[in-house]
Amino acid sequence: MTRGAITIQTDRCKGCGLCIQACPQHVLVFGEEFNARGYRPVQLDERERCCTGCGVCALVCPDVVFTVYRQPVRRAA
Repeated sequence: MTRGAITIQTDRCKGCGLCIQACPQHVLVFGEEFNARGYRPVQLDERERCCTGCGVCALVCPDVVFTVYRQPVRRAA
């Protein structure tokens, strides 16, 4: 199992929602605030820590606002 995280450049996000639809873990949502361009940018909803760092959001994003981090979860031996 892999644990992941993403950062989102919210000032560049135009709120198209493609990443929300594509996310297999369903951890992306529209934010409540508007960015400088007048859009509601996407944000990571990590209350349940389900992001795996799969990178699908980064692949579908037309504005290249995602940076994906992936870390393997170590199991006790």
